[in-house]
Amino acid sequence: MDRSVLVPMDDSPPSRAALEHALSSHPDAEITVLYVVDTTHPVGYGDLFTLAAHTDHGAERSEELFEEAEQLAEEHGVELITVTEQGVPARTIAGFADEQGIDHVVMGSHCRTGVNRLFLGSVAERVVRRTSVPVTVVP
Repeated sequence: MDRSVLVPMDDSPPSRAALEHALSSHPDAEITVLYVVDTTHPVGYGDLFTLAAHTDHGAERSEELFEEAEQLAEEHGVELITVTEQGVPARTIAGFADEQGIDHVVMGSHCRTGVNRLFLGSVAERVVRRTSVPVTVVP
């Protein structure tokens, strides 16, 4: 039985489905929702003000996602822990899971295939490869 479950979230339907799955499948676990502000996509030309604005927007977006997640958790009678981190998404998610002693990761996947997967990669696939804990990928 998993004591702690990590659900990385963005504003996509697959990440909402992953949270729903975690709430349904792990009702007694401590569930942490993680939003990663992706710092791999520069917004300007190295301008610190631009980076700060990007980070502020990420914090605002995480608050909106956390409100949504908490409403869904409330429907299941579960309380969530919410965390915002900055960095490369897959690396940050896997590192967080390992550092915090997470037992299980449940995350959504956009199910990219072919050329899109080659060029864009898959955060879920990278997390599966980088972390030492079980990962459930929800489409």
